[in-house]
Amino acid sequence: MMKKLKKIYIEITNQCNLACVFCPKTKRKPEFMTMDMFRKIVEQIRPFTDYIYFHVKGEPLLHKEISTFLDISYEKGLQVNITTNGTRIQEVQDQIMHKPALRQMNFSLHSFDGNQGITDKDQYIDHILFFVKKAIKYTDMIISLRLWNLEKDNGVHNERKANRDILQRIEEEFDLPYRIQEKMIPGRGIKISDRVYLNQDYEFQWPDLQIKEESRTGFCYGLRHQAAILVDGTVVPCCLDGEGIIQLGNIHKTPFSEIIEGKRARNLYEGFSRREAVEELCRKCGYRKRFDD
Repeated sequence: MMKKLKKIYIEITNQCNLACVFCPKTKRKPEFMTMDMFRKIVEQIRPFTDYIYFHVKGEPLLHKEISTFLDISYEKGLQVNITTNGTRIQEVQDQIMHKPALRQMNFSLHSFDGNQGITDKDQYIDHILFFVKKAIKYTDMIISLRLWNLEKDNGVHNERKANRDILQRIEEEFDLPYRIQEKMIPGRGIKISDRVYLNQDYEFQWPDLQIKEESRTGFCYGLRHQAAILVDGTVVPCCLDGEGIIQLGNIHKTPFSEIIEGKRARNLYEGFSRREAVEELCRKCGYRKRFDD
C-alpha cells in the first residue's frame, strides 16, 4: 500500500459561477456530487489521508449540500480545506462557519481579475474580509488569501492597480504598520494576523496536451502527497488534471485502494522517483517546473 497522502482533493461540483481568465473552463458535463457518492468516497479514502480539499474545478460553495458534506467529513474523522472564489461567502457563511470539520478556507482573490462575474469589487472583498474577521474571532479556522496573478516580467513587486487596491484594503482592515508589498516574496506567504496568511505568486501554465512539450525529466508530488477525485468518480493524480486526462480508475467501478495501486498509478509514481515524467500531460504542465530544482 502507498504511504498516507497529505491530502486528497474531492471535486464536489465542476460548475462555477465565474469565468476566470487564469482557469481553463472544463469541457466535462456540469455535475454536482450526490450525498451517496460523497459518503462512498470518504469511506474509501479514510485510511489514506486525514485532509480533504473541496477543490479541482468548479466553485464548491455552489453546492447546496456543502453543510451536510462537512458534517459527513467530521463523522469520518476528516478535516476539510475549501478553496473558493469567495463570491458566495455571504450566502453560505452561516452554514459553514462553525463546522468542526472545516480546517481552512482558501480565497482566490485573483478571481476578480478581468472577471465580468464580479461587478462590485469593493463589495466582493468586503464580504470576504467580514467572514475572515468573524472566523478568526469565533473559530480556530485558518485563512489563506491568495493573489496568484503576478506576471514574470513585473518582477517581485507587482504594482498592478487592481492588486494594489485589494492589498490596501487588507492593510487597513488589519491595521498593518507596513505595506504588504514591502514584505512579500512571490511563492512565500506572510502572516497578517492570527491564523490569517496572504500569498502572492506568479500565474502558472495549466497542464494542456496542446502545448509544446519541453522535457521528460522532472519531479512532481502527484500520488506522493496528493490525489484527486473528480465529480464523476474518476481518480487522477493531482488537482491540476481538471479534465481527467490521466484516468487512474473510477470509484464507481473500482475501490480507491486498488486504483492507486494500479499499473498506471505505479508507473507515474515510479517515473517521478527516477525524475522522469512518464505521462504526456505531466510533461506539459507549467506548475511541475516549480519542483525541477
